[in-house]
Amino acid sequence: MKHISILVPSGAPAISTIEGTFSGFMTANDLLVKSGKLPMFTVEFVGMSMEPQTYHRLFTLRPDVTFDQVEKTDLIIIPAVNGNMENVIEMNKTFFPWISFQYRNGAEVASMCVGTFLLAATGLLNGKKCSTHWLAHNDFRKMFPEVTLVPDSIITDEQGIYSSGGANSFWNLVLYLIEKYAGRDIAIAAAKIYAVEINRDSQSPFIIFAGEKAHDDEPVKHVQTYIENNFGKKISVEHLAKLTALGRRNLERRFKKATSNTVVEYIQRVKIEAAKKGLETSRENISEVMYSVGYTDSKAFRNIFKKVTGVSPVEYRNRYKMA
Repeated sequence: MKHISILVPSGAPAISTIEGTFSGFMTANDLLVKSGKLPMFTVEFVGMSMEPQTYHRLFTLRPDVTFDQVEKTDLIIIPAVNGNMENVIEMNKTFFPWISFQYRNGAEVASMCVGTFLLAATGLLNGKKCSTHWLAHNDFRKMFPEVTLVPDSIITDEQGIYSSGGANSFWNLVLYLIEKYAGRDIAIAAAKIYAVEINRDSQSPFIIFAGEKAHDDEPVKHVQTYIENNFGKKISVEHLAKLTALGRRNLERRFKKATSNTVVEYIQRVKIEAAKKGLETSRENISEVMYSVGYTDSKAFRNIFKKVTGVSPVEYRNRYKMA
């Protein structure tokens, strides 16, 4: 049997990441029994105290045990908790020594969506890769520079520490863990029950690029604004450096530090974001959309579009175009 501990956190968790994870493993148990095997998962809700937690004024969850009553577990699930992340971490920091202790003693740990902030606050992610909701990328990088964020990944698996991307991506991690423990046939059957695309590996198509503006480097902000207002033109780094009276190398260094993107990456992301909107809402063909955002080489446009979004322009339009 695999003992699974789902944390009952303080704050405003995404209820789906708690209930969905519980349901997923219980469904796996049912599928195992139907296939003539023994159930594999025992799931407990683990709190900092036995006090029930009420979420969104409507849902009350009572822990089965407190963390200090759990001597050993096989997998700890950290659900997503929304809100100011510094406050979220402060409210739940009592969990952290126990999580670290269990990991050192053989347990695995999985965070769902922005639950990655809580996982990173334990220190267990230092020097490792992780994913989180794309809306939280900039905040995560600032708070945890010692962790390698993999922005487009749906799932990361680093030495028994797992993370998932945004929102409903937690289902892909649940299925990944079911497959690891119970086999692919059980994971596929569960995926069909929940209508989840089991092999989805990127959240890139869902990312809306807005650029990192929460910094104090005014010349960099000026460059960002210029790029965003002139994405339909050919923009060179040399021209941007002249606009700010900075040398190219100085601008590139400051831009990367402030935005977590190189200047060229930022230009590409702004152009591709505009192209995505064109593909979603306009009747222009793909070549017309390409020209409107400043590309003239169709092969280069396709390659950059797929690099940024994970799909081709045609695939993107077919998924998201307005009726």
